[in-house]
Parts: sequence; C-alpha cells; structure tokens
Amino acid sequence: MAEITAALVMELRAKSGVGMMDCKKALQETDGDINAAIDWLRAKGLSKAAKKADRVAAEGLVAVASKEVGAGEVGAAIEFNAETDFVARNELFQNAAKKFAELGLEHASVEGLHGAELETGKTVQDEVTQLIATVGENMQLRRAARLSVDEGVVASYVHNAVSPGLGRIGVLVALHGGGDKAALRELGRKIAMHVA
Repeated sequence: MAEITAALVMELRAKSGVGMMDCKKALQETDGDINAAIDWLRAKGLSKAAKKADRVAAEGLVAVASKEVGAGEVGAAIEFNAETDFVARNELFQNAAKKFAELGLEHASVEGLHGAELETGKTVQDEVTQLIATVGENMQLRRAARLSVDEGVVASYVHNAVSPGLGRIGVLVALHGGGDKAALRELGRKIAMHVA
C-alpha cells in the first residue's frame, strides 16, 4: 500500500475541490493513484448528490446578466437555490450563480442551461453536482428567464443585493425603442424596482 502523504492529499484537494478527509479516504481506497481517486470522488459525489436530491432547496439567490447586441440588448435572470441561506452567502455558490446567469444569455430555459457547457468543459448540471458534493447541501437551478430587444435596453434591478447583479429578488424589464439608452435604462430600472 502506498504512503498517503499530506502533500498528496493537498494535491488531490486542489484538483477536486473536495474536503481533506474525503480526499484522504479516496487516496487510501485507490492506493495513492490521483486519477483513480478523482474518479472515486466523482462517483461518490454523484451518490451524495442523489441522496440529497429529495431535500428541499428553498434558500438562494437570483443572478442577473445583460449584454448589448447591436442596437438592442439581451438580459437573463436565474434562480439558484440551496438548503440554507448560509450556503447562499458562500463565494463558491455566488460565483456559480453569476456564471449560470451569463450562460442564461444564450439559453432561455432551465433545461437548456443544465446542458450548457462552462469554460471548464463541464456542463452546468455537472457543476451543480460537484457543488453538492463539495458543500454538502442539495442545490437546484430552479428558474431561468431571458428577455431581448432588437432596439432598446433590458434593464434590471436586484433587491437585497449581496454583490452587483446578485440578490434575493431580481427583475428584468425590456424597453423597446430608440433614443438615449442611459435614460431608457434608468426608466427600466425604476420600473423594475417598483415590480420588485
């Protein structure tokens, strides 16, 4: 049996993002083989995620994103939930929500987002499963919405923002028309604020 050193455990933790004890156990189970340990952790993460799937994930955040497309804009909002608000304040969770909102600019539905590919090559569903295994709570990408206009703006407002574009309530308002985009955006933001 290979010796499981702290450096080996740290290397696996850096590659997988999984806790130290799980990394140590994976290395023990695979006789110190890093690649086999990653596969072992992946299989364990899938089973952990499956066990947690029936637990209610009702706390979370709404993330919004927008971009200009020619004379118009496209905007997206997603709702990403966990079991507790403590996890929703976690940086990993918040960064994932922001990435999912950016992908929402291209994919209008939750189903489309689940299959969307991140820059790492993993799908959104794979990323959610990895987060469940790492954090230890059920998580769910619950809703997604996308608005676009050929000419005008898609304005947004996030209530109780924890960071730009990320908070407890999010609203998108699409305003079609020519004219000063800054004025349209401000009007759209005020309408979105009233909706929230």
